[in-house]
Amino acid sequence: MPRDQRDILDVLKFELDFLKKGGYGRSPREPWRAQLIFEDSPTCMNYDRKQVPRPCSECVLMQFVPPERRAEKVPCRHIPLTQAGETLTDLYLGGTQQEIEDAMADWLRNTIAQLETQRAKETEAKTAAGPQEKIKALGAH
Repeated sequence: MPRDQRDILDVLKFELDFLKKGGYGRSPREPWRAQLIFEDSPTCMNYDRKQVPRPCSECVLMQFVPPERRAEKVPCRHIPLTQAGETLTDLYLGGTQQEIEDAMADWLRNTIAQLETQRAKETEAKTAAGPQEKIKALGAH
């Protein structure tokens, strides 16, 4: 099976928008239970999947899951979201829905900002390296 080919920055921006728009409110399909972050979002590769679910190991979010937690049944619940290293699993045990969503929103904003900064630096480095690479190539002839 192919790995999840979605752009991680797009996925995180979509998730933040979904969160801001109340996407984790009560589900009309399952109003008796709280919605689960990532799992009950279109961000999840297996959201509304009618066929055999794809393994979480293929998900773009796995890069945020600590290596020792990647074999968990639901690895995305083990992404450290707070400065203290709290995960969704921790927050589900002791936080309110609002606290969980606030922690998630903060993590998403911070992670998006880090990725955008990283990409800007990579683009800048490629642009700066471009003329030098051409000069090296000409000198090699």
